[in-house]
Amino acid sequence: MALISGLSAANATKPVIISALLIAAFADNLTDTLSVHVFQESEHLDKKAVLAGTVTNFFARLLLGSSFVLLAGLLPLAYITKAALIWGILLLSTLTYFVARERKVKPLPEILIHLAVTIVVISASMMIGHWINAVL
Repeated sequence: MALISGLSAANATKPVIISALLIAAFADNLTDTLSVHVFQESEHLDKKAVLAGTVTNFFARLLLGSSFVLLAGLLPLAYITKAALIWGILLLSTLTYFVARERKVKPLPEILIHLAVTIVVISASMMIGHWINAVL
């Protein structure tokens, strides 16, 4: 989601946005999944549990990333950023709600913390996009 904001600030074309989303859906996902896998192994978890967690993590993230690709593919360029922001906030809030319930903590403070971090990430992405556009 932050990637879309940064790219839109740089006046990216639709193919560039979709390409960046696909790169994030695969390459970034692979590195994050590998990090989770190594961490789980370092915790000496059962090998089957580690493998199941690794595969589940990769495909869940791939599915979520693909939903942004689909959104970008279906919508006109002028609406992609706003739609992605709304979709991302809905996904983040929903996932945070379920995790908070599972952890038996109040969902609202958790959601607000995650949304605050999201604002920081999106703002930083936009600033980087503007800076790149100005420099290049």
